[in-house]
Amino acid sequence: MPKFTTALETPLREQLDRLSAFEPTDAPVVSLYLDMRPDQHGRTNYDAFLRKTFSDRSRVLKGSARQSFDADVEKIQQYLGDVRRSANGLALFACSASDLFEAVTLDAPVDHHWLFIGSVPHLYPLARLNDQYPRYAALLVDTNTARLFVFGLGAAEAHTELKNVKTRRNAMGGWSQARYQRHVENFHLHHMKEVVDVLDRTMRDESLDRLVVACDAVARPLLMEQLPKHLAEKVIDVMKLDINTPENQVLSRTLEALREHDAGTDVTQVERMIGAWHAGGLGVAGPEQTLEALQKGQVEELLITATPELLRRAATLTTDVTPAPVDIDTTAGGEIDSDRHRLADHFVVHAHMSGARIRFVEDPQLLADVGGVGALLRFTL
Repeated sequence: MPKFTTALETPLREQLDRLSAFEPTDAPVVSLYLDMRPDQHGRTNYDAFLRKTFSDRSRVLKGSARQSFDADVEKIQQYLGDVRRSANGLALFACSASDLFEAVTLDAPVDHHWLFIGSVPHLYPLARLNDQYPRYAALLVDTNTARLFVFGLGAAEAHTELKNVKTRRNAMGGWSQARYQRHVENFHLHHMKEVVDVLDRTMRDESLDRLVVACDAVARPLLMEQLPKHLAEKVIDVMKLDINTPENQVLSRTLEALREHDAGTDVTQVERMIGAWHAGGLGVAGPEQTLEALQKGQVEELLITATPELLRRAATLTTDVTPAPVDIDTTAGGEIDSDRHRLADHFVVHAHMSGARIRFVEDPQLLADVGGVGALLRFTL
């Protein structure tokens, strides 16, 4: 199955819908991303970052802009006192002047601390989390037990377990052994049919397009024989995991398999996009052409670098690019180009608003020759 993130099928769809519809304002809009994971001493380390950045930003603002920002800071600090301890990440958006305050606590981690101050919510990191920690199913199965997980944003959303009759080897001979063997096979067949029924219903009800299977050599052919074509096409990997593997290890192993698969489909889709672009067909490449295609509603799938600093600045901008600058504070280190981050955010937000798929390409070399961005199109003009 191809890798994609759509505006309709992601865990953060509702939040992205609301936030992307926010109209630009003259008041400062705070977009805060925090890594909430405890350090080796069991303590979070975002306090020092917030004290410095909030103080620095407040000093440079004047009048009503400062009043709005200071009110946001107060609300944020109050909210942080109540954040659940198990959260690994936090995305928070605030603008008191526009009555905006929305927080998203995450089981998935956020890389580093980030504070963006602009005229609209900065959503590129939030959209990328959908891509890094997608929704998918993971099935562990043997000849009498099955565990089915639905994972999304780095956590289990649902868990179903099936147990059927456990058969044992029996030392018999002749006709008795043959009858017993048929008896065992019937139990295994019944089990696999039940597993597939539950799997089919879950994949359909949860609108899932990717499945990772873990089973042993005995269960694998039994399962694959029962999988209908529409489910078999969604299997992206079949691995070996013990049926009693702890949930956190199931998540880490299956997510790793998913990302390895996605790396291969990244290559395929980038090649497809560049080929279509060179042929003058359903593909564009580079910031300028991709911006124009987004503005005209042509984009079917946006392909954008997962590193905004590698995005080439556009020589010309379409009229709908938010004119206000973005101020950035972060613990990420290195050169931070706010113009590139603002442009990356514009690509992602407008792709989401138009229902386009969004593909964050992790390998920096794949899109390097086209400025870090391109698109496959729905139609040409």
